[in-house]
Amino acid sequence: MRKIIIKNFKKQVSLISVCLLSMVTAVYAQSPIIIKFAHVVAEQTPKGQGALLFKAAVEERLSGRVVVEVYPNSSLFGDGQEMDALLIGDVHMLAPSTSKLEYYSKQPLLFDLPFLFNNFEAVSKFATSSEGKSILKSMESSGITGLAYWNNGMKQMSANKPLRVPRDARGLKFRVQASTVLEDQYKAIRANPRKMSFAEVYQGLQTGVVNGTENTYSNYFSQKVHEVQKYMTESDHGPILYMVITNTEFWNDLPADIRQTLSEIIDEVTIEVNRQAYELNMNDKASILAEGSTDIITLTPEEKEEWRKAMQPVWKKYEDVIGTHLIKAAVESNQ
Repeated sequence: MRKIIIKNFKKQVSLISVCLLSMVTAVYAQSPIIIKFAHVVAEQTPKGQGALLFKAAVEERLSGRVVVEVYPNSSLFGDGQEMDALLIGDVHMLAPSTSKLEYYSKQPLLFDLPFLFNNFEAVSKFATSSEGKSILKSMESSGITGLAYWNNGMKQMSANKPLRVPRDARGLKFRVQASTVLEDQYKAIRANPRKMSFAEVYQGLQTGVVNGTENTYSNYFSQKVHEVQKYMTESDHGPILYMVITNTEFWNDLPADIRQTLSEIIDEVTIEVNRQAYELNMNDKASILAEGSTDIITLTPEEKEEWRKAMQPVWKKYEDVIGTHLIKAAVESNQ
């Protein structure tokens, strides 16, 4: 009798264990996947809008399965911490400027080469080419997967003195992102580049730690940089291009159907972000002019060519590092 009781007890324990395991499995199956998407700019910028569009589309099409949490304006991680956070899984998606990816691959430095692209359209053409797409995969050995490019528009220079020709920039301290190409760009015209995080730019310009910078009209306006810069030069000397990236392990571990849907959503959002970016930059340019604190200088074709010639030696310096085939493809995108 005692053996029968023990045997039945073991069966009951086993049954309870199975039930508990089933309940735990069901709970986990019902828990949505959380995607933390962090960035360092304001929500009204192209990147900020893209993150919100992505969140809305994901929660509509993957309702109950995926939740996207967006953290703008360095509210979760700043310029100096976000890449490390991605690699250890504290955040799942970022959209950093390609200038910040040099440590993981030299190929994204292509987008920093001055006067490589003639305009916004050429950047978009290259980004969708096979060469452009290959750069997205160039960091996977470091645990980072590129998903798309979001174009924030073309960069303009700014300073508290007019910049019409390269010699006007001599001796000025320019804030740059953490990119050796951007440092060499300003060294080529005898200016002094200073690396500084995006969140520190306004104060740096206000206090004179730096005298000038480069950015798109939308970033200038959203961060009120025009309030502390008397002049902007419409140089269009390069794009600020964001690469939407994710942790490779996190991405590959997603269920295949969810990963496919997320990829489709990112592609759709990319088209919309790039469509809106040009319009937003032109509107913000108009707003800067309307406030009257900053003069915008339009270069003559001859003046622009002088800037190009002064900075073009930077291409030669980096062609072996970036890849001559990529630079050639970028030049051909201008046609």
